[in-house]
Amino acid sequence: YVPNEVCVELKALKYYYLDYRNRGIFYEAVTNQILDDLVGLLKPKWMEVKGEFSLRGGVNSTIIARHGKIKDENYRQK
Repeated sequence: YVPNEVCVELKALKYYYLDYRNRGIFYEAVTNQILDDLVGLLKPKWMEVKGEFSLRGGVNSTIIARHGKIKDENYRQK
């Protein structure tokens, strides 16, 4: 993410993520909720949340949610 005036503390972010561990929630919903919560709290210039979920039985899902736009021509989205 590209911060604005506030940065996130990694330890606090880890505990926040752990709160989702046992929730019965769809992958898209959790990814968007994390993005909404972090954008509301940090008000970044740009942010991307990438949820990589694995499930028993070999079914994997990757969900990406973004906020804002990058105006730096040196930045390349992967």
